[in-house]
Amino acid sequence: MNLQVVYCNHQTAGLDIREKLAFSSKEQLDNAYSVLKRSYPETEMVVISTCNRVELYTATQESETGPSHQDLAKFFSEFHQVPVSDFFEDFLERTGPDAVRHLFQVASSLDSMVLGEPQIVNQVKEAYQRATENELCGPLTHALFQQAIRVSARVRTETQLAEGRVSIASVAVGTFGKGIFERFDDKTVLIIGAGEMAEETLTYLKDEGVKQINVVNRSLENAEKLAMKVGGQARPYQDLEDCLADADVIVSTTGASQPIVDVACFQRVLKKAGNKTFFILDLGAPRDFDPAVGKISDNIFLYDIDDLEATCEKNRKARQKEVEKALAIIDEETERFMHGVYHRATGPIIKQLREQWHDVREQEVDKLFGKLSHLDEKDQELIKRSIEQIVNKLLHPPLEVLRQEAREGTPHGLLDALKQLFHIRD
Repeated sequence: MNLQVVYCNHQTAGLDIREKLAFSSKEQLDNAYSVLKRSYPETEMVVISTCNRVELYTATQESETGPSHQDLAKFFSEFHQVPVSDFFEDFLERTGPDAVRHLFQVASSLDSMVLGEPQIVNQVKEAYQRATENELCGPLTHALFQQAIRVSARVRTETQLAEGRVSIASVAVGTFGKGIFERFDDKTVLIIGAGEMAEETLTYLKDEGVKQINVVNRSLENAEKLAMKVGGQARPYQDLEDCLADADVIVSTTGASQPIVDVACFQRVLKKAGNKTFFILDLGAPRDFDPAVGKISDNIFLYDIDDLEATCEKNRKARQKEVEKALAIIDEETERFMHGVYHRATGPIIKQLREQWHDVREQEVDKLFGKLSHLDEKDQELIKRSIEQIVNKLLHPPLEVLRQEAREGTPHGLLDALKQLFHIRD
């Protein structure tokens, strides 16, 4: 039996490569499955394709059959019309227990950009269901993905991995923002600049129900691009003070060399806005807001990137023990799963070997009794039993070693040797 995963390393591969190799629609994925099924009819396959990861799991009953790492790289290249040289360095492969461990880590959100994110296990379930609908799953992948879902549930139950946010955006909204506002669906958000971190923070805010978004940037064209992307409205930079006054939540990442909002500016904003609460995320480095702005009023909550990173690091350290617990669970479950796989692999060989020797015993006993016709039924039964005991004793050592090797690790070497020695055909 052979288990394999090939995947685009999301930690090193650029977003452009991940997007090029991803399957952006169900129709495209179904087409890919059709190509794979025609090319490798004996191989079980499951594709996980999300905005952050592209992974293809394969399983075959025989280690010599099925696509290689290079075969699958060629498939991705030809299907997506992307040269292999553009992505092969980031196109990783894991086999056997390492492939199993990788999937268990993915499903348990240990391989995610944000530790403990709950969405990934649902994506794994959807991927498994899609492969099943395309009739690409078989005994190995059914067992593997069902176990991955159970392992994810166990990690979620037995650890506190999902507690304590570790990304700057999640800390900004979940830890600080929710401490200021009970709800966000009635709030106006202002984005100053077009930074990636501002966009990521906005993703969390939209999950909380934000609908009204204004984007201000020195380049109106760039503001319009981002506004279109996030479903907001672009405003010219000269409207900055009016936009600040309208906003409840301000997210700023301009990359300016000096603060763009000082105390005098914000005091003018307060005259327009009246006595209301401001939640300001200054994600600029250096700062976009003069720190003194946060001291003008008790209703102004100003957090800069240092505040957010400090909380992120604190949460990471607090969760390190939970990460270690989760990894221990995954190691235990990987070992248990592989033992089951190896046991299933050895079962048919043991059965065939016993049947083969049983047939040989029967043939030789029949020949013997043909020559010794004077033996009565009682003598014949004694001879049969003695020969059967001899066969069982001869079979016991190799079969016991095979079982032991299956319990401790991969028995493929011994399986192959037994097949050759006793001419066992699959």
